[in-house]
Amino acid sequence: MTEPSSDNGRAFRREIERVVNEIAQGLSTLDAGVGWFSDLARTRQQEVLQEVAGYAMQAHITAADGRAGVARSGVKPTANPSVMICMDPPSYGFAGLPSAEHVKAFRVLVSVFAAADARRRETYCKGACRHAWHNLPAGTEPP
Repeated sequence: MTEPSSDNGRAFRREIERVVNEIAQGLSTLDAGVGWFSDLARTRQQEVLQEVAGYAMQAHITAADGRAGVARSGVKPTANPSVMICMDPPSYGFAGLPSAEHVKAFRVLVSVFAAADARRRETYCKGACRHAWHNLPAGTEPP
């Protein structure tokens, strides 16, 4: 098996960014994102989990974001990904979870990121946001 080229890696990271931000902004559903995620190979799923964990770190998630995201994710609060994200500080080792927990981890991470990102758009980015990912066109195709 050959390694993907760096161009393919960049394209995949852009795809992850698009999918996650469309979900976070309500332009696509979490279930549609889960469908996209579920169709990926296990190694790609791990890449997605690492990338989205990075988004959550950059969004400076709070305990309130964690609780709100878990509630929206449809994942039990006692599931490993839910417990990990609500720790103080949060644990971001989602890619290391067994593959049977990857979909739960994706649901939790994206939902928590969405809560944190919405909070930040209302505070830091309100009125004059120049982040491209905060200004997605409303007519984008679902993943």
